[in-house]
Amino acid sequence: MSPNPIRRALISVSDKTLLELLGQGLTAMGVEILSTGGTARALQTAGIPVREVADFTGFPEMLDGRIKTLHPRIHGGLLGVRDNPEHQHQMEQHDLLPIDLAAINLYPFETTVARAGCTLEEAIENIDIGGPAMIRSAAKNHRFVTVLVDPADYARVLEEMRANAGRVTAATNAALARKAFARTAAYDGAIANWLTALDEAGKPGLFPEILTLQYRKQQEMRYGENPHQRAAFYRDATPAGCNIASAMQLQGKELSFNNINDANGAFELAREFDEPAIAIIKHTNPCGVASDPDLTAAYVRARDADPVSAFGGVIASNRPVDASLAKEIASTFVEAVIAPGFSDEARAIFAAKANLRLLESTHPMEAARASDDARAMDLKRVAGGLLVQQADSAPLDAMEMRVVTQRHPTEPELSDLLFAWKVAKHVKSNAIVYVKDKNAIGVGAGQMSRVDSSRIAIAKARDVARAKGVEEDPIRGTVMASDAFFPFRDGVDAAAAAGATAVIQPGGSIRDAEVIAAANEHGMAMIFTGVRHFRH
Repeated sequence: MSPNPIRRALISVSDKTLLELLGQGLTAMGVEILSTGGTARALQTAGIPVREVADFTGFPEMLDGRIKTLHPRIHGGLLGVRDNPEHQHQMEQHDLLPIDLAAINLYPFETTVARAGCTLEEAIENIDIGGPAMIRSAAKNHRFVTVLVDPADYARVLEEMRANAGRVTAATNAALARKAFARTAAYDGAIANWLTALDEAGKPGLFPEILTLQYRKQQEMRYGENPHQRAAFYRDATPAGCNIASAMQLQGKELSFNNINDANGAFELAREFDEPAIAIIKHTNPCGVASDPDLTAAYVRARDADPVSAFGGVIASNRPVDASLAKEIASTFVEAVIAPGFSDEARAIFAAKANLRLLESTHPMEAARASDDARAMDLKRVAGGLLVQQADSAPLDAMEMRVVTQRHPTEPELSDLLFAWKVAKHVKSNAIVYVKDKNAIGVGAGQMSRVDSSRIAIAKARDVARAKGVEEDPIRGTVMASDAFFPFRDGVDAAAAAGATAVIQPGGSIRDAEVIAAANEHGMAMIFTGVRHFRH
């Protein structure tokens, strides 16, 4: 327990969420409240007694409010060690009154610079000076001072004060101090990132000279990719939009490192589609993807395209899961299911499989892409450094696509080509995907040569057909997508020999003419997208 009850509090907040709750709770316990500017006015409007900081310090606000809390009566009141006789003597000598609680949040620098067209002048004016200084002073002296940087903590502190004659537990003060230092670190990091990314003309860029990152630990895990590796899951300290980190686990065993990695892959692939779709991921690669107005039918088609790989996979649906789909999923072993919702009947079906992890996304997946940040970064750790790039979020631009062969794709072929292109984006390079009727029939991933990926995709599809006793070649009548250009015509020749009728690829090879000629010889349609989707 902190040795002293809270008798004086300083409140200065840009985010006024739950401000009245805090002010009323403190006042009811006889705490004197010091405040400034807009915070003081908001408290007074709510009928909460406030003493202006300028009155407390005897020094007026000046320089457009830049100078108001940078004063010995503020920082001395926060930093004075209550059980240090010399500190107490000096505080009495200079009339420094103790401040026992500081509720501070900062000028909204991050949201200001996130706005399109933010100028350097606007950014500079939203750099808080007094706020971080007070937070650090209070946090340093957390044995005696409670520091609040998050409105979510107000109720907890008030409850402890009521239960302990105005005191807050030492454990709570220490936890709040850690949170406070993390907040000032993130704030300073955001400022440094933005300022060091400015170009010579003062315009914001993507890549700062000094990159500061902050992530919050979500959970520690039993182990990493392998049992001998320790691991933890961190989420962005300021998460936005719809993503795997913001999903809520509804049931099942604790998520493993590999579960989260695969769930992220399934989630990102499923949300590529506007139409109802199912994605099944195994070891970060798609092993089944299908679209159908009937979501259960989509799942069955996706699973049956490669049932061996789908066993023990992670499933994502971009629509809520109903009882029909839940029954099909529950009929075999899967590690996890992620969807934007589950019906009560589906939850009841899944409840019989206690170890199955259910994850509910926070937004409808088909709308999630609208909240994507074009400045989102993809990070890859290498020994001694970090590779940073924009996330591969480039949509397929119909204006950039062009048919390069004598034959144009039919409407069904075009629909399947666009579907295949979205799937190929999520397959490890070199990536080849064969699709028929919006169902990924064969997937070839991660091979050192593109033609080998094609052969693997064909072989897997044929193996599945043989296992089912189907005599018809499953590749006949499919379309094929390649994540990068064909360096030689052999990949197109192999696809044609297998029965594919159309190809979508980026183009851009020095042998494009040779590849196009091969497609024409086979009577295939071919689209160049002008966009490559390597995924290493």
